[in-house]
Amino acid sequence: MPQMPDIPHIGRLAAGPRGSIADVAGVTVGHCTLDDGPVQTGVTVVVPHAGNLFTHKLPAAVAVINGFGKSAGLVQIEELGTLETPIALTNTFSVGAVVTAQIRHALKATPEIGRSLPTVNAVVMECNDGYLNDLHAFAVGEAHFDAALAAATTDVAQGAVGAGRGMSSFGLKGGIGSASRKAPVGSGGSEFTVGALVLSNFGKLPELILNGHPLGRELAAEESPDAAPEKGSIIMLLATDAPLDARQLKRLATRAGAGLARTGSAYGHGSGDIALAFSTAQQIEAGSDCVHAALLADHLLDPLFHAAADSVEQAIVNALFAADTVHGRDGHVRLGLRQRLASREISS
Repeated sequence: MPQMPDIPHIGRLAAGPRGSIADVAGVTVGHCTLDDGPVQTGVTVVVPHAGNLFTHKLPAAVAVINGFGKSAGLVQIEELGTLETPIALTNTFSVGAVVTAQIRHALKATPEIGRSLPTVNAVVMECNDGYLNDLHAFAVGEAHFDAALAAATTDVAQGAVGAGRGMSSFGLKGGIGSASRKAPVGSGGSEFTVGALVLSNFGKLPELILNGHPLGRELAAEESPDAAPEKGSIIMLLATDAPLDARQLKRLATRAGAGLARTGSAYGHGSGDIALAFSTAQQIEAGSDCVHAALLADHLLDPLFHAAADSVEQAIVNALFAADTVHGRDGHVRLGLRQRLASREISS
């Protein structure tokens, strides 16, 4: 009888102690999960630091690998290179409700936003969980964002939780995955952390590659062929404590695509594959006339690029292993990878 595989460690770099994006000091993650019959969805919030992000922004950048998506706030990040709200993840039809919740949260902390101060750039990113979740229910409201934000902690739950509740990957259950890598940089003994969190909702089963092994082809050979085009998406968030500016962070975000590709993705026509990277090394005080920053030299970035690719690949793998089977709308079911492999063992 075949033995159930352990979760592989991707690459040669070591993980941080938590093995999640929370290994970057100051970063926390919260979820609010909706699990009620045909409603299988939720909200996940990544909080980059514990202070007021509007008044103390962080350098950030976006890499749009394939732009079939409906996220909010990315244009201003592309233009100004700063992040000024937590990053919220949810389903496609709930972006508007969560944007409103983000703005209300920012107004409570800084009431002069939109009056004597500029308006706030709420960042909300999405994937379509409509196979399992009844999108037409518009079940996610402002209170669910508030609950996810209030639940933010360094203990990062993964799998079918929060925004990941209704997501699918490779015809299996997808969802939230997270990972981290420690990157030794330069000859002076410096080490920085790169952490990843993904909302994984992409891929067809024959394409699944698990740490270089074509597991998906093996599993797909046991099932009826599926000729439908791949229409999934993935949001990839990268946090680092390395001192990088927005230009360098865009380069880092682009390397998320390398980790995504290793799992079997070709960034299909109908896929929204978007990466956002931010650095916690320096806060940018709103209204400052000058910003002084000590930045890592470009020729030292390679270890961080490897850490980004490895942590994204690991996060996708972790999401698959962490997600249990979910039953959703109209009798739709997505088996968790562990359950799919267990059924294979029994049948053999």
